[in-house]
Amino acid sequence: MTVITDRTAPVPSPHAPVPSSDSPDGPGALLAVVGASTQVPLIDGTSRAYANLDCAASAPALESVAARVAEVLPLYASVHRGAGYLSQVSTSLYESSRATIAAFVGARADDVAIITRNTTDSLNLLAGCVPAGGRVLVLDLEHHANLLPWQRDGATVLAVEDTVAGTLAAIARELARVPYALVATTGASNVTGEALPVADVVRVAHAAGARVVVDGAQLVPHRGFSLAGTDADYVAFSGHKTYAPFGAGVLVGRRDWLDDGAAYLAGGGAVRDVRADRTLWTTAPARHEAGSPNVIGAIALAAACEALAGLPAGALEAHESALRSRLVDGLDAIDGVRVLQLWADSAEPIGVVTFDVAGHDPGLVAAYLAAEHGIGVRDGRFCAHPLVARLGVPAGAVRASVGVGTDAATVDRLVTAVRAYLVAGPTATYAVVDGCWTVADDPRPLPHLHGLAALAPTAAACAQP
Repeated sequence: MTVITDRTAPVPSPHAPVPSSDSPDGPGALLAVVGASTQVPLIDGTSRAYANLDCAASAPALESVAARVAEVLPLYASVHRGAGYLSQVSTSLYESSRATIAAFVGARADDVAIITRNTTDSLNLLAGCVPAGGRVLVLDLEHHANLLPWQRDGATVLAVEDTVAGTLAAIARELARVPYALVATTGASNVTGEALPVADVVRVAHAAGARVVVDGAQLVPHRGFSLAGTDADYVAFSGHKTYAPFGAGVLVGRRDWLDDGAAYLAGGGAVRDVRADRTLWTTAPARHEAGSPNVIGAIALAAACEALAGLPAGALEAHESALRSRLVDGLDAIDGVRVLQLWADSAEPIGVVTFDVAGHDPGLVAAYLAAEHGIGVRDGRFCAHPLVARLGVPAGAVRASVGVGTDAATVDRLVTAVRAYLVAGPTATYAVVDGCWTVADDPRPLPHLHGLAALAPTAAACAQP
């Protein structure tokens, strides 16, 4: 069911105070997010503030990001080569945003930042720039965004071992067996929140002459990341997971492959000169940004990076660690619930927790949490089919993920709701419609928004597989 948006809320001030994370009842929100007070209808006719525990899929916009977008929209115009005053202003904003985003991930002086649509776009772009004949090594725990582009081009997919140490050793053995150009690794799993230590992967790969690209979609918004600090060669991440859901992502890393690789899109802005019989392409980043770029998306992402970078040292890690521990402890105390974990020796996972409710379809559990408790979670296989199968839940599971706008009360609300599901069961009748669990004869009203008139009252949004 589509949530009801807070259409009357004023545009927040970019200088709104940061909510305190200190409370006798546990961590509060770390930064203010748009929609934190949005009410959603329940099947009993009441409404509750939406409990957004699906940040790993798409995080809400920071209030400071929304305010920044509202501030610059009146100045929006074409970028690059525009003679008009607003074109020059927009170009400056776009390029300064590129620099801010690159600095946020510790880019080196000779690195280049390419504005893309999202992490998937970034990794597909890089896949087209790997030198001809260069082998790519990828692990079977990856999100499909960091598996399919490489698999399509014949990459070696290496099965992870039962421990972090064993997996690192397996990578080293494979790199010693044949030469590789690139190792693709996640910064943090979108299923379990776990990851290999990036610096260790880089050390092993560089010793064998291979570069490393980090899928930072989950890591960057939740823990921060530095190219210079880890010596990784590339990182990709998305605005919509970094509290800037305005359609921009980024690929940041070493220039040479990106200067020499085939232009990602053929079109205006990516060239030096065009004649009927030949084309001279320019260098990165313009080489891969043909057409009119997403100026507002880049500005929004830069604003989010600035807000996260402005947090006190260690605050982000401490906030997520406390919430994750609270959530895992709460779920572990419920009979019939199993929190999924890949490695016993993994350290400091991010705030992504996936759990299995034994004997219950994850889609039904998620539909119940939404319809009867106003809680948004994710269910399915999370675009990580090999990993989900390895974890012993080939049909999928339920995922809860926290962010800077999450507080302890939201985590407790989920734990209480899961316990109620197992003790008392659903109060509504649920059915599978078009492959998705939904409330039969759903009484919840739709919001009064243009474009929703044709939506059937019982329609439900399927989780992505």
